[in-house]
Amino acid sequence: MNDVDAVTQAVLTASRLLVAVSARSLAQVEERVTLPQFRMLVVLSTRGTAKLVALAELLQVAPSTAMRMVDRLIAAGLADRKTNPENRRETLLRLTDEGHRTVENVTARRREEITSIVQRLAPHQRTALINALTDFNEAGGEPSAPLLDETTGPHPAVLGLHPSHSW
Repeated sequence: MNDVDAVTQAVLTASRLLVAVSARSLAQVEERVTLPQFRMLVVLSTRGTAKLVALAELLQVAPSTAMRMVDRLIAAGLADRKTNPENRRETLLRLTDEGHRTVENVTARRREEITSIVQRLAPHQRTALINALTDFNEAGGEPSAPLLDETTGPHPAVLGLHPSHSW
């Protein structure tokens, strides 16, 4: 097996672990939110307000699919919509307070489980993992995860949110 195959195999195995962690972190809200819907919640959390077309592009789904997802999130009380005052043909979407709490709670559970796994690594392994994952994420064009404010969870400024969450 060459080095590309070995790395690919290791990443596939790690991705299985991370998918399992993600699934467990969503378990408490799975009656209300599917994994694709949670992805939409995370995008809305990091962007604040978004247009439906932009949201569909970010999630790489058709606008009609994005609209159905939004309708379900609105029905669950996790998101709401408003007509864009600058262009009445556009709809602006945002999370409700309950939507923000859902993202924060799921993210906190995921962070706790990943922390538990990382604590089992020796310090030199942690450093090597940071370097390898940073390089991997950069090669894949993935931005870094938001920093955690120890007292309040993800800081609103890091998430691109306004403290008032107003329109």
